[in-house]
This record gives sequence, structure tokens and C-alpha cells, in this order.
Amino acid sequence: MARNIKAAVREICLSFPEVEERSGHGMPDYKVRGKSFALLAINHHGDGRIALWVHAPPGAQHLHVDGEPAFYFVPPYVGPRGWLGVHLNRGNDWFTIGVRIREAYVQVAPRALVDRLGELIEIEPPTETVDPEDFDPLSAPHARDKLARVRALCTGLPETSEGTQFGIPAFKAGKKTFLTVHRHGKRMRLEFWVGPELQATLCDDPRFAIPAYIGHRGWIDLDVEDRFDLDEVRRLALGSYRHFALKRMLKALPGSLGAPSDR
Repeated sequence: MARNIKAAVREICLSFPEVEERSGHGMPDYKVRGKSFALLAINHHGDGRIALWVHAPPGAQHLHVDGEPAFYFVPPYVGPRGWLGVHLNRGNDWFTIGVRIREAYVQVAPRALVDRLGELIEIEPPTETVDPEDFDPLSAPHARDKLARVRALCTGLPETSEGTQFGIPAFKAGKKTFLTVHRHGKRMRLEFWVGPELQATLCDDPRFAIPAYIGHRGWIDLDVEDRFDLDEVRRLALGSYRHFALKRMLKALPGSLGAPSDR
């Protein structure tokens, strides 16, 4: 049976004693007794890589990145702590990839578990890359259709533009982001600013949630995977747009859309 890169990584990691696979920041996170030793990063924040971030031995990051830059790199966030990025789809030998994973396990596992390690398993190299939806969750046809509707709504507002923020589509009113689109765990979500007062009311509906990191600033997360109500999305998008737009932008809105603002 054909296997992809994700399955090959899982086979190697779970071959070591007491390893668990969990989700960390949307990435498969391999842990032993609560400590991470490997993270599978697929197109993380739009970087285009299919890679592992592994807890490398001291000095290994410098050795591998300088010696074989085609296969290794310094990963974000954990790189300053010596972790190593390992490309998984650029010709690196899978036995060597297994060695890097084993080295990472040894760095964090208790000695009693390390002593139980046998020979490194040799796996059949994967014959496929990764699921297109793992690489780009918004590539699913229904997600592309919903994104197109959001795009048409947002870009029709004065002085708006579309860019990316942490690898996901972000729509700006002037220089301020007022709406973002993401899809993790095969759930498509939109994020808007609604203000703290409205957050609690909206969260009575299970489709809404207060997002991490930006929720305390008045943002809300709306799940649109199963239901996309264009009128609802339009109201939320306009409210968020009005909050960030400048006065000249509000004046350019048609009719009653340009509600009074303190800007």
C-alpha cells in the first residue's frame, strides 16, 4: 500500500518506547513522557517546506546546516535552542532521517527508556508526498469557493488589500488587518474584530469561539466549514472593517454602510 511522508515519520517516531503523537500548534508533535523531541511541520506559516524539527544534540545544528544545507536548516522558534530542521522531500536518505529522529529521542527520553532502544528500524521509503489538504488546507474545492466569496466581499470595500499573515489569507483596511481566513483540522474559520462586549454574546452559538493570542483584543473566530451564511459574514466583516478603517475610507462606503466612527 502506498504511504506518504506523514505516515513514514509516524512509523519511525512511534517505534521508540513510550512515544505519543499529539497536536501542537496544528502540527504532529512527538513526545516521550511529556517532552517533545520531533515536530512535523508541513508548509508551516506558508514556508513551503515539508520538514521535521528535531531536538538535536549540542553542536549538531551548526554541523548539519553548514555541511549539508540542501537537507538541513535552522527552524523558527526552536532554532535558537539548537533544534534542527530536516527536509523530508529533497532526497535525504530515510535511514539518515531515522538517525536524526533517534538522536532527538535520546536527547529528551529518560535513561531507562534510552537503555531499552534496540536497532533503528529500517522503513520502506514513502512513495507519496503529503495530502494536498495537509500542505494547503484551503486547497479543498469547497474551501476555495468560500474564500472566493470572502475575497469578493472584502476587496469591494474602499482601500482594502489581500495579503498573508502567518501564511494565511489576511484582508486589510489600509494597513490594518480586519479579517483572516484559516483552516485547521479540516475546519474552515474566519476571524473578525467584534469587540469584547459582543464576544460573549456570539459565543452562545457554538460556531463562534474566542481565538488564542488575539481574542483578548476583541477578536472572534467563526466556523464556516458546514455553514457559510454570506449575510452573516458580510455583517461581521463590515463591523471589523469599520473599526479599523480611516474616516476617508468610511466616507467612501456606499449609503448607510459608512456608520459613524471615532476615527
